[in-house]
Amino acid sequence: MGWSFNIGKIGDTVLRVHVTFFLLLVWIWFMHYQIGGTAAAWEGVAFIVAVFACVVLHEFGHALAARHYGIKTPDITLLPIGGLARLERMPEEPRQELVIAIAGPMVNVIVAALIVFALGGTAGIEQMLQVEDPRADFLVRLAGVNIFLVLFNLIPAFPMDGGRVLRALLATRLSWAKATQIAANIGQGLAFLFGFLGLLYNPLLIFIAIFVYLAASAEAQNAQIKSVANSVLAGDVMVTKFATLSRSASIGEAIDLLLATTQNEFPVVDAQGHLEGLITRNDMIRVLRGAGPDAPAASAMRAGLPTIHKQQSLTEGVRLMQETQAPAVAVLDSHERLAGLITHETIGEMIMVRAAMPEGFRFAALRKRNRRNMQDRA
Repeated sequence: MGWSFNIGKIGDTVLRVHVTFFLLLVWIWFMHYQIGGTAAAWEGVAFIVAVFACVVLHEFGHALAARHYGIKTPDITLLPIGGLARLERMPEEPRQELVIAIAGPMVNVIVAALIVFALGGTAGIEQMLQVEDPRADFLVRLAGVNIFLVLFNLIPAFPMDGGRVLRALLATRLSWAKATQIAANIGQGLAFLFGFLGLLYNPLLIFIAIFVYLAASAEAQNAQIKSVANSVLAGDVMVTKFATLSRSASIGEAIDLLLATTQNEFPVVDAQGHLEGLITRNDMIRVLRGAGPDAPAASAMRAGLPTIHKQQSLTEGVRLMQETQAPAVAVLDSHERLAGLITHETIGEMIMVRAAMPEGFRFAALRKRNRRNMQDRA
């Protein structure tokens, strides 16, 4: 995620903090300073840090449950509104998603129970509700926050855990795409409710409403892509007409191609048509600014572009793009030569075409018929 930086690594998971988190700490320090001076200000910061330590434990609950099913968690990012654990892939079965989703809130239940036990069971519900009162007991407030995290995360709306729990339960009876769409619609409805309540009571709810609405929309779109991609081969939707660059080309020649075409990504191939790397528009501009137009295009090239074969499912291409965050996936033919490209724009166009076509529509049949028609006209 942009605007975040690495603060450490636990196992195979990188822990990252978004810069806006520090703005939250500054705001907390200032608000508590106005109430009780310097001591209260630093205690307020310590409390927020403790809260986010509980959030990290919550996210590692998801990560450990995912690892049980062979799913890695590359990183966890702390945001002012909570944490975000990025899984390398989504679980394949509803039961797996249910376990992974519920693991996070269960960690907070355990943390709250341990705090109450450590206090000798003297912490009451009324005391726990005084989360915003800096004069209340530190540990009692922390127990209250963990209970709040459980309740908040179980709201049936993406990206909260409750949205994934709802989808997992619906997916036991419905298709994955249909279950996701229903859960996303509920999440968007709740986002409108949060926004309305935010106008009346707390402006922070408006920010949460926007976040929930966008997350629900993104989840629905990802499910739609997955549903369509499962029935499509990479060779059916790849871009086949594109300009390429040789390793000996200069940045100036690459810029000429950039201006002469609508491409933003240019494959670098050898004389036999084998892929060597990829140069993006931003890479070109960076090298042009630093080294000038005579610099070799290879100096801007990205090696290690993910590849798939024409006969592989598009699902594999989508997975590679998500895992590697690459701008494109190269599609190879049976001789390991570059046959086409799949980009984010390709996938978006595929979804639009599929939505406009009748049931039973197949991309392969359409492209084969169009090629035959073009040959007949020629």
